[in-house]
Amino acid sequence: MKIEEEIRQPKFRNARQKAVINLIFTSNWLNSKQHELLKPHGITGQQFNILRILKGQQSKSLSATAIKARMLDKNSDVSRLLDRLAAKVLIEKKISTEDKRATDVSITPKGLEVLAAIDKNQNENDSFLALTETEANQLSDLLDKCRS
Repeated sequence: MKIEEEIRQPKFRNARQKAVINLIFTSNWLNSKQHELLKPHGITGQQFNILRILKGQQSKSLSATAIKARMLDKNSDVSRLLDRLAAKVLIEKKISTEDKRATDVSITPKGLEVLAAIDKNQNENDSFLALTETEANQLSDLLDKCRS
C-alpha cells in the first residue's frame, strides 16, 4: 500500500518530505513486526540487539560502553537493559579486572539458546521487506547515502 493511502495524506510538500515520512512510517512498521517476532521469547528489540552484539564477540566479553557504541538505538539506557538481561540469565556481568569502574558483559548459554530459537524464524523476519536481493542492496545503499 502506498504511503498516501496508509496515512491518508494525498499530497506532500515535495518528494523529500514524502520520503522522510515514508521512512519514519516504515521504521515504525518494521519495529512493530520485530516486536511480534521477539515477544514470545520475552525480549525487546533493544535486548535482542545487545544479545546479537555479544554473540558476535564469540565468547569474549564487552564493556557496557562498547555495547552502547554498537547499538542500533544510540539513546538506549544500556545499564537498565543489561540489568534486565542479567535478571533473565541471558547475559553475565562481571567487574572488569582492568578497570574496577567498568563492567565486562558476556552472553550466557541460555542467551545463545534464545538467539538460536529466534534465528529459526529469521527467514520470516527477513521477508518483512518484500524486496529482491538486488532491491534490498539498492535500498541499503540509498539509506547509507542518506546518512552520509
